[in-house]
Amino acid sequence: MANPFKIGQRQVGANHPPFIIAEMSGNHNQSLERAIKLVEAAADAGAHAIKLQTYTADTMTLDIRDREFLIENPKSIWKGVSLYELYQDAYTPWEWHEPIFNRCKELGILAFSTPFDSTAVEFLEKLNVPAYKVASFENTDLPLIKQVAATGKPLIISTGMASVSELGETVETVRKHGGNDLVLLKCTSTYPATAENANLNTIPHMRDLFSVQVGLSDHTMGIGVAVASVALGATVIEKHFTLSRSDGGVDSTFSMEPSELKALVVETESAWKGLGRIHYGCTDSEDMSAKDRRSIYIAADMKTGDEITEANVRLIRPGLGLAPKYHELVIGKKINRDVKKGTPLSWDLIG
Repeated sequence: MANPFKIGQRQVGANHPPFIIAEMSGNHNQSLERAIKLVEAAADAGAHAIKLQTYTADTMTLDIRDREFLIENPKSIWKGVSLYELYQDAYTPWEWHEPIFNRCKELGILAFSTPFDSTAVEFLEKLNVPAYKVASFENTDLPLIKQVAATGKPLIISTGMASVSELGETVETVRKHGGNDLVLLKCTSTYPATAENANLNTIPHMRDLFSVQVGLSDHTMGIGVAVASVALGATVIEKHFTLSRSDGGVDSTFSMEPSELKALVVETESAWKGLGRIHYGCTDSEDMSAKDRRSIYIAADMKTGDEITEANVRLIRPGLGLAPKYHELVIGKKINRDVKKGTPLSWDLIG
């Protein structure tokens, strides 16, 4: 299992609560004021980090509005929109990054970004981001991954559609070029995604196969899938975040609202605490409950020399008498002193 490491001042690893990232994406709706409100709402909900995306439409694709540059998937929320138009709507102006990051710093929430090309990495390095995220559609862009790994900063990569061999190349590239702190996020690259396609059992397999920390980039609705991922070893969880889905925006339909983000933070930490350790028997908190188990009690007043029978002992609560497993053994034995009904049977009363 991979060692824990820090993103900023926060430890990330199996022995620490899940690291929760609120993905702003394009949910600022081209308003810096709204972007700042998203930061404030994420901090108030208890998220540990805000993540942006750093690109322009021109660094993502070509300004062509037909053929393969037009989104035609009938299930896509962006059907009929060209790639260029989508990225024009969704991109975060680069001059906004610094004021957004500054507000994060004021509120004690970490801020970093997903770069989509070399110019974005160079820009983000000037802002001294504490970590980098690589999106699922870029996880085979080995030149980009090489550049990001060379910064030496923690790197979070969504797996998306990558095959095992492709992920192997990606992990090898990260390690070869100086990336020591790596998290792979199980990700289903549909928007929104369904629970049936989450395939969370991949998470521990991926952890063991690549000896890395693992997590979830979650596009499903609600928090159930994310909470379940913690039980399978997720140390990092990323969800898209908006102030209100009714406000619209490129990612709003599959994004969390503030109350849902707060529930995610609380419930994933509860799930993590619930994992505990391998343990049998009473915990300290159960000591008082142990007396409520069943045991053997005297069920009628008895005199010295009376025989113990089915009629004068019973298996009842509380558990202060002999354990039920001794019931057959004590039947037919003699009581060695007078005892009253309601006395827990003990070995010193027998014989």
